[in-house]
Amino acid sequence: MASALAQTRKAFYGIAALSAVTNILMLTGPLFMMQVYDRVLTSRSVPTLVALTLLALGIYAFLAVLEMMRSKILLQIGRRIDEELSDPTFNSVLTLPLNMAKGDAVSQPLRDLDQIRTFMSGSGPIAICDLPWMPLYILILYIFHPYFGYAAIAGAAFLMALTFCSEFLLRDPTRKLSQLVSARWELVEAGKRNAEPLHAMGMRTAYANRFDEVNRRYVEGQTTTSDLTASFSAVSKIFRMALQSAILALGAWLVIQQLASPGAIIASSILTSKALSPIEMVIGQWRSFINARQSRRRLEDVLERFGEARSPMPLPAPKRSLSVAGLAVMPPGSNKPIIHDVSLSLFAGQGLGIIGPSGSGKSTLSRALVGIWPAARGSIRLDGAALNQWDPEALGPSIGYLPQGVDLFDGSIAENISRFSPDANPGMIIEAAKLAGVHDLILSMPNGYDTAIGNHGAILSSGQRQRIGLARALYGKPFLVVLDEPNANLDSEGEVALTRAITAIRAAGSIIIVVAHRPNALQALDHVLVMNGGAMVAFGPRDEVLRKTTRPTSTPASAPTEAPALPDAETTGEPEAPKSGKRIAI
Repeated sequence: MASALAQTRKAFYGIAALSAVTNILMLTGPLFMMQVYDRVLTSRSVPTLVALTLLALGIYAFLAVLEMMRSKILLQIGRRIDEELSDPTFNSVLTLPLNMAKGDAVSQPLRDLDQIRTFMSGSGPIAICDLPWMPLYILILYIFHPYFGYAAIAGAAFLMALTFCSEFLLRDPTRKLSQLVSARWELVEAGKRNAEPLHAMGMRTAYANRFDEVNRRYVEGQTTTSDLTASFSAVSKIFRMALQSAILALGAWLVIQQLASPGAIIASSILTSKALSPIEMVIGQWRSFINARQSRRRLEDVLERFGEARSPMPLPAPKRSLSVAGLAVMPPGSNKPIIHDVSLSLFAGQGLGIIGPSGSGKSTLSRALVGIWPAARGSIRLDGAALNQWDPEALGPSIGYLPQGVDLFDGSIAENISRFSPDANPGMIIEAAKLAGVHDLILSMPNGYDTAIGNHGAILSSGQRQRIGLARALYGKPFLVVLDEPNANLDSEGEVALTRAITAIRAAGSIIIVVAHRPNALQALDHVLVMNGGAMVAFGPRDEVLRKTTRPTSTPASAPTEAPALPDAETTGEPEAPKSGKRIAI
């Protein structure tokens, strides 16, 4: 943030210089009025009036050019700040969900950046640059007569007191309103993502009631802050108008007492208005100033936590091994590990199946293996290098990941498979699609690989999204492929394609890890890891581990055999067959 603001420092110096010139030229109005009253009307000289008018018009034209320049420079300052901060801010937004605790608003940093840019491009900085010139106007008023100067000082003191009151009264409501804005938009986004279940299960009314409660508090907060801001602005505006009238009355009295010229009456009224207008403008912009200040603090904190870090030294792409030693993983915002003491080693061409009951830590382990959640203890290494020694962008092409909930992006099928790479190889896209067994399906669509699938892959079924997600994971034949329940939404044809893909990726020298509940996903794998209660129950060759940790259920000859069962959560030491009352199907 400091660096981005430093980039615009010279431009702000230019704004200050322009403000100095414009504030001096603003004296044109009162001085013109004085000359008209004191010279033209007394001398009845038309040439003098024409000359003064032309001079004033020329100055006003020049002043208009300076005002336009000042506004354009401020717009460029806002644009420059956005250019400097948009990339790290968006990267932080993408990183925040991986590290966010409950209550964090994912989109808040972008809104904070918008708030800062809007303030820096608006009239707030102009008011701040005009404030230092207020003593000049008061000094000129004092030269006209000390009473004019005293009246202007009293008016400025009153308006400054209003400013401090607005700071005190608006700070907390503005902070709460910002939090309510985030909560409101998070509810809207969640409703958009879950529109189908909300409609199908009759949840729209209940969800709308929840939104109405948050929206009601938001509207109340906005009403409170807007009411305070409007009240302060109205008081300052009416006070300034009343003060102008008071200055006119004071000037008239001074003229009657022959202590000032008639022209000083009008000139003093205009100068008083101009002297106090920056304070009035600051009061009107105070809410925006508080918002921008709070946004800066929040954005600085986010960029400090999740901004661009130092890029590690480039390492060659991994090709040999994956090793996990004493791994413990905690979810963001928690201090209790979900999995602990997991150790394993795999080499190029090997495949691992991770099995276990729901909640045993399988998905958490898969997230840790691809670097989504960091290790709280222990290490994950590729070719001997820990994951934090890799730049995620550099390691990304060597990683293939298919999460449980496959979410595709708005764009074409080819763009999604190629991970939106700007220089994607069409041959590699087709190869990945064939590997995932989805090539013919894609060709059957209206525009083939160029078919636009909409947000979240809206035009695709869950099975189609999963198979295209699998093709994305296999794009470029990455070294480490982690698939979290890849057959959850697949039909028999899709499962056959999945088995072929696993076999092919292993034959290419990659390591593949499959989280599975259904045992047919283990057919093409040679190792199995059994998880239970967040701990590693068993790890080794597939057949040996399954033989030790599972057993079939006694069933009639005509009935199909029940899926193998996992051990009890209390199992320790050498894995044993589970008790008959606690069998959990893979």
